[in-house]
Amino acid sequence: MPKETKQGKNDVDQLFNGVAKMRNTAGKETSVKLASCCESLCNLADVQYDPDREEQPESDGECKLPAILSVVIQSYDGETCEGQFHGEGSACFEEGHTYKGVFSKGLMDGPGVLTCAYGLKYEGGFVQNIPMGQGSYTWPDGSSYQGEVHRGIRHGTGTYKSSRNEMSYSGQWYQGKRHGKGTLYYNKDKTSWYKGDWVKNHREGWGVRCYPSGDIYSGEWKNNLRHGEGTMKWLKLGQKYDGNWQDGIQHGHGTHVWIVRRVNRSQSNRYEGDFVQGQRHGQGTFYYAGGAIYEGEWKNNKKHGQGKFTSKDGRVFEGEFVDDKMVTSYLDGNTGRFPLLGSDSTVGPTVTLNIQYLLTNFPEKKHATECQQVKFVLQRHDAELRSIYNCYSRLGCSTDYSLPLSRLQLWRLLKDCNIHHHGITLIQIDHFIREDLPSEEIHSPFTPFLLRNLLNYLVIVAYHIYNKQMVSQKNLLATCLSKLITDDILPNAKNVKGLLFSHPDLTGVAMNHMKRCWEVYQAYCEVSAASRDDTTITYRHLLWMLKDLHLLDHNLNTLRLLEIISADSCDPSNLSSCLDLKITFLEFFEVLLNCAEIKCQEEEDQPQTKSDTKTWSYPLEVDTSEKITMDSTSQSAGNSSAQEVGTQQEVDAKEDPRAAEHTGVRNNRMESKDCDMELRTKTIHQFLNNLFFPAFEHYQLVTRNMMEEKLKKEC
Repeated sequence: MPKETKQGKNDVDQLFNGVAKMRNTAGKETSVKLASCCESLCNLADVQYDPDREEQPESDGECKLPAILSVVIQSYDGETCEGQFHGEGSACFEEGHTYKGVFSKGLMDGPGVLTCAYGLKYEGGFVQNIPMGQGSYTWPDGSSYQGEVHRGIRHGTGTYKSSRNEMSYSGQWYQGKRHGKGTLYYNKDKTSWYKGDWVKNHREGWGVRCYPSGDIYSGEWKNNLRHGEGTMKWLKLGQKYDGNWQDGIQHGHGTHVWIVRRVNRSQSNRYEGDFVQGQRHGQGTFYYAGGAIYEGEWKNNKKHGQGKFTSKDGRVFEGEFVDDKMVTSYLDGNTGRFPLLGSDSTVGPTVTLNIQYLLTNFPEKKHATECQQVKFVLQRHDAELRSIYNCYSRLGCSTDYSLPLSRLQLWRLLKDCNIHHHGITLIQIDHFIREDLPSEEIHSPFTPFLLRNLLNYLVIVAYHIYNKQMVSQKNLLATCLSKLITDDILPNAKNVKGLLFSHPDLTGVAMNHMKRCWEVYQAYCEVSAASRDDTTITYRHLLWMLKDLHLLDHNLNTLRLLEIISADSCDPSNLSSCLDLKITFLEFFEVLLNCAEIKCQEEEDQPQTKSDTKTWSYPLEVDTSEKITMDSTSQSAGNSSAQEVGTQQEVDAKEDPRAAEHTGVRNNRMESKDCDMELRTKTIHQFLNNLFFPAFEHYQLVTRNMMEEKLKKEC
């Protein structure tokens, strides 16, 4: 028998030995009933501390009650009846225990206070020497219990407070143990707590646990551990798990979410699937914050086995994964592993190419090889192509996040890379990449393109430009694509040209008028188009339009227009070489913007000092030494740096008069530059609103009236 059990038996033996001594004073019946009282107090002492509790830091800290070693009454003061204690009275027992309260026929019966020599105090109801009903216990260390008592034991509903660790429990009890519904606070501030079901002092059933860190678990419990269905929220880590638990660990099917905090917004990674011992293991789906998705097998938190990875732009890789990497085959039969970086991995072996009509130019046995080699080229330039896509997709956008590339931005990219200098026009490229678009959307500037679309189109464009030059080369498609990327795309991309995207302020004003200008473009396309399937205009039609609208004058004349049109051609000296080329809306729009500056130049070119303004001359393009950077982080850093420089200049000016003069000149230049930009934006606004749109509306009205008159005469 364990030592503690033997000690308990000895205490009980001493109690009954003490009871035998009372027979001479209170009679046999009283002795037996007092023995029952002492037995109940012994039971109360046995349930105060559980040394085998699973979570030691969460121990309730209750004090163990020593047994009463003697119940021999030394003295009594109070009412009696027929020789027995009856009514109000007080008694002193051997060993120093005292009772004050109501007696009935020699027994403690009714409300009273029992105080033990070692400090334990019970105040409440007694029934034939047994603590029963509502009562309160106070231990020597200050711990207390108040609530229902049955045979000297906490049983029913009550509240226990520990002075040792400032823990408190309010709820249901059974045979001295927390059992049923209850709330346990583990600290004084009540920031750590459990509220729910209990079974014999253990959290078991359903309950909510709030940890000192603020993390919260809500769900099922067994033997003090998370077990069954439940939800855990890690507040500081920004994580949440909802699913099955086993012995305190994620096990079974569940969903785990990780919050990814980014500038001005938050996104989340999410895994839905199987867990084994806290790790992703089995079948599961991972949704990346950037939009990519992996569906398939997992092993020890890594993608392992058969799976399907879909990038954020729709490209798909389906096959085998080993140790979190996808496995692909090279042309020599060997295999290689490529890491998946979630939303950051945008090109490579996972690309789904849509170049079937190009492959018809090759023997069928070469299709797989051509396609695979193209993928390898794209993989080599993964980072550069992704960066280019992100750069151009933000042109003219005021948002902090990336949007799909529009056709307008695609045109700008192709013109910046001088693709139109290879004997191919942007209109022709629109037809090459038409796919299944209806005729009215083939040349729409608003059509969106995902990255996978752009990659497909680069392959198509490369083939049409270089296939004759590279016809003798092995893997023709890959060779053409590689030449396009290395010779045309990489050296020129991000050096944004043209007036439309030259400055954010100008772009903002132009974009406000873009929709209406598109309507004008469409109206003239319908009039000039020879085929309803290809509603476009040429530069010659554009010249006629400006003449019909009476916008040509000595400042904006035909020669000046030809200079604007031919400035971006292969041979700028041949002013008429581009007149019969079909043009996109981007080319149409930028001609209008340049016309605005030239048309209103006379008004702006009043006599001014050199420090006030500068003369504008076509072509107005972005300085090649200052590429447009679309990274919002870089922009904010630049603004911060500018503020620091300005502050330093003010300090230098106070210390050195020459610095003050230099700072003044610099500030004047900045003010002049700001003034120039303001004038240019006003010029575009005035030209379009006060000249171009009214002239177009008037022309339509006159044309419509003429048509009506002609119909009347014919009738």
